[in-house]
Amino acid sequence: MWVLVPPLIVMENGLLKENGLKPMDSEQLREYGHKMVDFIADYYKSIENFPVLSQVQPGYLHELIPDSAPIHPDSIQHVFDDIQNQILPGVTHWQSPSFFAYYPANSSIAGFIGEMLSSGLSIVGFSWIASPAATELESIVLDWLAKMLKLPQEFLSSGQGGGVIQGTASEAVLVVLLAARDKFLGKFGKNALGKLVVYASDQTHSALQKACQIGGIHPENCRLLRTDSSTNYAISPAALSEAISTDVANGLIPFFLCATVGTTSSTAVDPLTDLAKITKSYGIWLHIDAAYAGSACICPEYRHYIDGVEEADSFNMNAHKWLLTNFDCSALWIKDRNALIQSLSTNPEFLKNKASQANLVVDYKDWQIPLGRRFRSLKLWMVLRLYGLENLQCYIRNHINLAKHFEDLVVQDSRFEMVTPRIFSLVCFRVLPSSKDEGLANKLNHELLNAVNSSGKAFMSHTVLSGKYVLRLAVGAPLTEERHVNLAWNVIQEKASTLLSTT
Repeated sequence: MWVLVPPLIVMENGLLKENGLKPMDSEQLREYGHKMVDFIADYYKSIENFPVLSQVQPGYLHELIPDSAPIHPDSIQHVFDDIQNQILPGVTHWQSPSFFAYYPANSSIAGFIGEMLSSGLSIVGFSWIASPAATELESIVLDWLAKMLKLPQEFLSSGQGGGVIQGTASEAVLVVLLAARDKFLGKFGKNALGKLVVYASDQTHSALQKACQIGGIHPENCRLLRTDSSTNYAISPAALSEAISTDVANGLIPFFLCATVGTTSSTAVDPLTDLAKITKSYGIWLHIDAAYAGSACICPEYRHYIDGVEEADSFNMNAHKWLLTNFDCSALWIKDRNALIQSLSTNPEFLKNKASQANLVVDYKDWQIPLGRRFRSLKLWMVLRLYGLENLQCYIRNHINLAKHFEDLVVQDSRFEMVTPRIFSLVCFRVLPSSKDEGLANKLNHELLNAVNSSGKAFMSHTVLSGKYVLRLAVGAPLTEERHVNLAWNVIQEKASTLLSTT
């Protein structure tokens, strides 16, 4: 059976004549790139006009976008129109100056142009030979950041350790847990997997639980130690010591502690120095997760919060949270790089090369879960060069001062209370009903959060501490000024007054 196929008239690069956009052309890139930069600049210029929290309903986009890709090419102007009319209404504006939810995910001009360059070069830097500059710049820039944080010499690339950029803190915690697991299995035998025990607080990020699931750690061997207001929700060294002693007496093998500097719920800071004494006495791997608060530790007045890091085996912080580096850029340092490499290394024939085989270079594919990796160090390099340490310190201090300002506003209104002490730029607070009914208080704060977020004028999130439903206001967006904090407080007061009048 014969099938008639219409002849295709093709241009260079094998594309149809009707398609004027080539896969890559310097002048077309310049034209389209300028249009996109203009669009993004206009977006930032008008960002305060958008409701911070998207107001769309689930499935809204299916009603607006065709269910099949176009056969013929569309115009860039039509695409921009659809971005404006269909995509942006469904965006929650993380860079809005009135975004106070979760923790920040910073963007900056330096980070943006670094991301542009990374996309433009479009390398896949799994090994040194795949792009030497990508590997070497990553080592250098993480040494810079380590020195800004005054991390121990052992974390620098000049020794047995070094730094690596992971996508998220979840990946960072996972790879060091796997490294610790394999180190202990090498000592006690593979059949000891069911005896390995992980320790953390009940405030530790849920990424640790996922890492344990992936790493084959039995759920019953994950000790999430209970915290309360007596320690401001930090781990109690006494509770940790007791838990470890009990496990050892029962024939189990303590192998990993994840301590946190700046927990997600309330920025609790675990007592690193005291915890390190315990882990050292038992030979337990100590990891410190400072995903959010680590950025603040470039300021001398906050550096003491990571005192004890010199005893840690690994440490991570997210430059993409609060250090003006666009997502994703999670920095991880480890004292013994071989622990990671022995756990994660693969060496297929098609990747073998002279430099790697001679152990002359770092191959970051062996420090992470995936093989491929982006040139993420470019944006961090741009940020550190174009802003410099002093400006980054001022940036952090400004946000902390704005949070202190909001804290003062809360304290001045007797209808509200602070739930935990403010340490960095997160304020945990709640409104109180006239009665002392905790159930009513929780319901009231839940309704208040919904009312504030539905207004579109501010976006906050919540947590639960000791059974209390708590509102979280985290200052950290690059464009946030005092007027935005004041506006958020005015909205909170207004909505609270309405709710209190009906309870």
